[in-house]
Amino acid sequence: MLIIGITGTLGAGKGTVVEYLSEIKGYRHYSVRAYLLEEIRRRGLPENRDSMVVVANDLRRKHSPSFVTDQLYLQAVGRGENCIIESIRTPGEIASLREKGQFFLFAVDADPVLRYQRISARQSETDHISYETFLENEAREMTATDPNKQNLQACIRDADFLLNNNGSREELFIQVENILQQIPQTG
Repeated sequence: MLIIGITGTLGAGKGTVVEYLSEIKGYRHYSVRAYLLEEIRRRGLPENRDSMVVVANDLRRKHSPSFVTDQLYLQAVGRGENCIIESIRTPGEIASLREKGQFFLFAVDADPVLRYQRISARQSETDHISYETFLENEAREMTATDPNKQNLQACIRDADFLLNNNGSREELFIQVENILQQIPQTG
């Protein structure tokens, strides 16, 4: 079973990479965001980025820095299919997944103005924010010394492959396809 983790900056195109891998390549998708939204709803919290950060940090603090991705991994193992775990946010998640088998981490980045335009257009429940708030959210999640908190900078640095998504969807898909050709047992 091949596991691809997806990390990257806010609005960079992680979901677009997931779409390609799941719809075109047949990978099963497991989403940290969806897992957290279920927990947020269970707790009766507002569905926004602040709640996502609070709940994710709380679960990591109570259980382990890799708790959510470990739960998604267990779901994936039950199916035994190549999979994508989207929204890797801590070095602990990366370390745990690397211990579990054939794992590759993809990082996606793009220009901040372009990323803000993308999140504004997608109209997700956590994306109704100003550009200033967008930048503040990203800064908050970019670095941390606490292993239970988001550290996107470290995750991007530790990625096996970096995708630049300043161009078209087709250009991004070509990058993904080129990466897949470098990974054993895929194509």
